[in-house]
Amino acid sequence: MNKSGMLLNPQPIATRERLILAGLYLSKYDAAGLKKLGFESFIEAFNVIGYALGSRPASIKNYRDEFDPYFPNRRKGWHKRPFRQYCRNVFEEYKDLDIETFTGLVKSFVGFDENALSQIEAKDEKAEGESLFAKRLITGLAAEQYFESVQPKLTEFSGYELENTTRLGCGYDFRLRDKTAKDFLAVEVKGLREQTGNVSLTPKEHTVATTLADRFFLFVVKNFQESPFHEIYNNPLCGKLRFARKERVLVQVSWMANV
Repeated sequence: MNKSGMLLNPQPIATRERLILAGLYLSKYDAAGLKKLGFESFIEAFNVIGYALGSRPASIKNYRDEFDPYFPNRRKGWHKRPFRQYCRNVFEEYKDLDIETFTGLVKSFVGFDENALSQIEAKDEKAEGESLFAKRLITGLAAEQYFESVQPKLTEFSGYELENTTRLGCGYDFRLRDKTAKDFLAVEVKGLREQTGNVSLTPKEHTVATTLADRFFLFVVKNFQESPFHEIYNNPLCGKLRFARKERVLVQVSWMANV
């Protein structure tokens, strides 16, 4: 890291160090950090970042508490226990990062590219700016990682081998196969900040849900703002949910030149 706080020759950061850095960020920047990331509370930040990084929400809180005695916030943190050396090492390396650089670093942990997303977002979403990161994590990675963490314990999917298909563009997030059967189950995962809300299916997801029928599941993780829980909808197009068709036209601007 140079004197301006910019990272030089960044190397891959291990998961534990990402968790520590998330705690350091929330301790150092406190409410301003929450706002930058688009979270409404620390509990929501712990839940969303924790699950998104494949860990327990309590891990983020514990690391924030570890750093609290070293920053001027209202919390005392773990002021009566020794500073763990591996946390001290991260603290010394990253404590001087400015808020813009540190925010970008935290966002990079989950592959968030704000510049790329800004090209396709609707105007009402772009106007919210900083909240976009939290929304994307809740509806995407955090909910998906939550599903992976609970899947082995779910009766509907016990005994199935799990395959993550989020990057394959096949109309669902996970494929589950039973060793004794030729067919597979498809699970599309959605996440909600509150206990209730709206979920939408893309044209591809809707088509696949229609085709697979009873082999298609909609898995909705709710209430990331407090205590996440889930609901499972088998063959959601033919159940209690009522989906209404909604059309939206997006205008994408580009510049071209003859060469």
